[in-house]
Amino acid sequence: MNQSVDLTHHFLIAMPGLADPNFVHSVTYICEHSEHGAMGIVINRPLDLSLGEVLQQLGLESRPELTAQPVFLGGPVETSRGFVLHSPVGQWGASIAVSEDIAVTTSRDILQALAAGRGPARSLVALGYAGWAAGQLEHEMAANAWLSGPADSRILFDLPPAERWRAAAQSLGVDLSLISSDVGHA
Repeated sequence: MNQSVDLTHHFLIAMPGLADPNFVHSVTYICEHSEHGAMGIVINRPLDLSLGEVLQQLGLESRPELTAQPVFLGGPVETSRGFVLHSPVGQWGASIAVSEDIAVTTSRDILQALAAGRGPARSLVALGYAGWAAGQLEHEMAANAWLSGPADSRILFDLPPAERWRAAAQSLGVDLSLISSDVGHA
């Protein structure tokens, strides 16, 4: 695989045969990809935890509409650390613009703004992230563990989590139900 391919602001879509329990049927939004490795947030694994509960644990009064907004398991690394994918980018304490209209923020100020109704229009809150060492993601892609394609903010923020895996693949013209989950050799 060409090492110069940058998958930042792309979806990684788990192939049906990917058996790693952290990533079975997952869609990961890649926030950063370089020669040093990659970092992303899984966007279709809601936890049994709402944003309202998280805000309450932080001592922040939550608006009623946040009570039902799910918090996601963003990946197996640093699962006690919070990440907020959001649009628009805005100005927050610890924020990295991933694209022109999507950023990832790890500072408390964005949660305070969400609680007060002054936050970004669209957001996804996750605990943990997915990380790959230098060359690891490229190796996994060469082994056909993942599909990749440009991220779609509608899939990221608007679709129900259970629909994101198939929708992300369909955005590339791939019907995952036609791909065998069995690994074999010709």
